[in-house]
Amino acid sequence: MRKALVSSLFIMAISVGCVVPMYDSSRDIRTRQLIFISEGLRHIPRIWERIWGLEMPDLATPYRTHGGVI
Repeated sequence: MRKALVSSLFIMAISVGCVVPMYDSSRDIRTRQLIFISEGLRHIPRIWERIWGLEMPDLATPYRTHGGVI
C-alpha cells in the first residue's frame, strides 16, 4: 500500500515538473515550448464563453413592449 502511494506521488511529481524539469534547458526549444503552451491557454476565455452561452445574441428587446392585444 505504502509503495503504491509513494510511487504514484513520484510519478505525479515527475509529470508536473518538480523532480525533472518540465521544459528543455535550451533557450530556443524552451521558448518554442512556452509559446505552444501559451497558445493553448489563450483560447480558455472563448471556450468558457461557449460553455456558458455568453457569445449568443441577446434575444430580449431593448425597449418595453405592451404584451397585450392592441
